[in-house]
Amino acid sequence: MGVQPMGSMVARFQVSTGDPTVASIITSITVSTAAESTSAASSITGVMEMCTLEKRGSVFIVTLTGLNEHRLNPALLDSIQSALHRVRSESSSSTALITTAHGKFFSNGYDLAWAKTADTNHRLKLMDSKLRSLIADLISLPVPTIAAVTGHASAAGFILALSHDYVLMRKDRGFLYMSELDIGLPIAAWFVAVIRSKIGSPTARREVLLRAAKLTAEKAEQLGVVEAVEGGAEETVAAAVVRLGEELVGMRWDGHAYGQIRMAVFADLLSAVGCDEENDTLAVKLASRL
Repeated sequence: MGVQPMGSMVARFQVSTGDPTVASIITSITVSTAAESTSAASSITGVMEMCTLEKRGSVFIVTLTGLNEHRLNPALLDSIQSALHRVRSESSSSTALITTAHGKFFSNGYDLAWAKTADTNHRLKLMDSKLRSLIADLISLPVPTIAAVTGHASAAGFILALSHDYVLMRKDRGFLYMSELDIGLPIAAWFVAVIRSKIGSPTARREVLLRAAKLTAEKAEQLGVVEAVEGGAEETVAAAVVRLGEELVGMRWDGHAYGQIRMAVFADLLSAVGCDEENDTLAVKLASRL
């Protein structure tokens, strides 16, 4: 799937949501990086095959392809967002979205190796702005969303998974892990906002943020971080499609109403996601420690 210019992405987002508040958040996130999007992505190999989008019955499935760590560099983030825009344009009142991945990793977070190769501060800001734009898209998407986590999800990869409405996790491999404490890096306030919005238990939040616990599927289910635990990778995706996905599709909810209600529920999170100045300051601190 090719990388589309960010300007056209933002325009389609504004038209399809009809929500000026969220549209302004997306515009503020992307305006500083729009001109650099294509050039940044082109420096990373494998842009065309970083993720796929298919439809099984009424369920869309975005798959991060390959057996790598699915590091969230600009190319991968643009590819996922392109898939979300297609889902938005083709969705009906009876659809759902599943995001999953091949290999041992769902996503191992930001591509810090790429960031360190040149102008680290700028590249960190670029990845952060693109992930924030992607998360805002997920929150406003007019369909229920499910993360089928079939491998490790760490740091920003964990945040990506949590930003879905439901998280299913395979039992026999992988953990959920916020690594910042262990490696001595600051954590973005908007990351904390996602965790606060999606993980209800203070005990669970302490485990994730203040103990840097590597949560297995069973522990994550016990703490209420994931919706359900399945067998292997195929069983996890099948459960997401057949059981939960089709159940949600069968509700036949109005997609626009669903998206608007979700945006209202997570209004504070959307505000945190749209805070450029605070996140730019964090990128400077992070760059100094890499």
